[in-house]
Amino acid sequence: MNAAFPVMAAVLLFCVYLGIRARKGKKMDLEQWTVGGRGFGTMFVFLLMAGEIYTTFTFLGGSGWAYGKGGPAFYIIAYGCLAYILSYWLLPAVWTYAKKHKLMSQSDFFISKYNSPLLGILVSLVGIASLIPYLVLQLKGLGLIVSATSYGQIPSAAAVWIGAVSITIYVMISGIHGSAWISVVKDIMILGIVLYLGIYLPIHYYGGFTEMFKQIDAAKPGFLTLSDTGQSVSWFSSTVLLTALGFYMWPHTFAASYSAEHPRVFRKNAIIMPLYQLVLLFVIFTGFAAILQVPGLKGADTDLALLKLSVKTFDPWFVGLIGSAGILTALVPGSMILMASSTLFAKNVYKAILPGTPDEKVSRLAKYAVPVIALISVYFTLKGGNTIVTLLLMGYSLVTQLFPALLFSLPKRRFITSHGAFAGITAGVGTVAFITLTDSTIGTLFPFLPQTVKDMNTGIIALVLNTAVMFAVSAAVRKKQISAAEKAA
Repeated sequence: MNAAFPVMAAVLLFCVYLGIRARKGKKMDLEQWTVGGRGFGTMFVFLLMAGEIYTTFTFLGGSGWAYGKGGPAFYIIAYGCLAYILSYWLLPAVWTYAKKHKLMSQSDFFISKYNSPLLGILVSLVGIASLIPYLVLQLKGLGLIVSATSYGQIPSAAAVWIGAVSITIYVMISGIHGSAWISVVKDIMILGIVLYLGIYLPIHYYGGFTEMFKQIDAAKPGFLTLSDTGQSVSWFSSTVLLTALGFYMWPHTFAASYSAEHPRVFRKNAIIMPLYQLVLLFVIFTGFAAILQVPGLKGADTDLALLKLSVKTFDPWFVGLIGSAGILTALVPGSMILMASSTLFAKNVYKAILPGTPDEKVSRLAKYAVPVIALISVYFTLKGGNTIVTLLLMGYSLVTQLFPALLFSLPKRRFITSHGAFAGITAGVGTVAFITLTDSTIGTLFPFLPQTVKDMNTGIIALVLNTAVMFAVSAAVRKKQISAAEKAA
């Protein structure tokens, strides 16, 4: 046994202990379990929301896409910065309304704004459907990280089970408090590891960043730029827009905003967070560094680029530290996802169907749903699937369909009706589901369209259809209401 395994085991056990310990002195009712009693200060909210970008997607997917796709990987840098700017205005409004009405989940917001429990059920189902691939992404990444950095001593499937059990234990016991405390350890480790790898590897193997890019361009001309078709400028722009609008639409990120103690927290964070996003450059640099040093990775194996190069370069004990940081990138977002999806199911699906259910029973059901959702995610993880970035983009295409209904719910005089919001979300999600299930693209469905349109992210096309349907149905409903009021008068 090499030194990597004991290092990873020690970090995992410490973090599970920390997650359980976070419960101490707190009465775990549903509000405390899901939103921390709305008492988190700037640091915890920053780590739960800005630190959300440092998931297994960042650790493996960002470097994997740099390795396998080249220039298109830079979309990862752009979308977060736009999302953080949006948060300066969006999140204080969401928090203020949620605080006033004592909301606990994303669906609660839509139910309260539109006075529609049925819309709340739809939002919950969309949220859960988008969270499952996101949790699969975390577990898939966890399996790859542990298997590679343990030098094959721990099979990927075993690592997935260990990770799922660990997350389930501390989430059921401590809720968001466990996630918050572990996120402190995670971000310290991941920032240190990512910065070191992104600087050291290009210098070690190429003598510097400029020389690295020169050698890559010589070996693979045009690889570092966007293509004329496919992942073109049109794809890049539409994907950045889609993911920026959808960044805070993930149920676990949306609900995490409720945990702040004051709306000023979001404005402070929004000033700092775009700079935090720049650290992702070093993840991408690591992927580029691997292109000529560990050649031949194809398909889903490109997600292994960072790990393969690390194993080739460093001693086992340091590989163990890299693996530990990678494990934490799965634990924290994975726990937030589990908590959000189980709360959505218990509070906004089960209780909506059976409104007489006592709050205490809803709280218990939310905790009992955690292992069930974890098992479902483990099943899909072990069944196999796409690359990590593909999984994330699929989830984004679904969850961003909630953005128009959220945005147009904020004005005091709201034109959009609950019928319009419901119809728009259904149209958008239906479009994404159809294109995904039939493995179609805009180009295959409408070959006569200009190449610029055919290359656009399908989630954006669905979003445009969503908004159009939402306005059309709302206008029709408003007209009918006015007509009915005139007849009554």
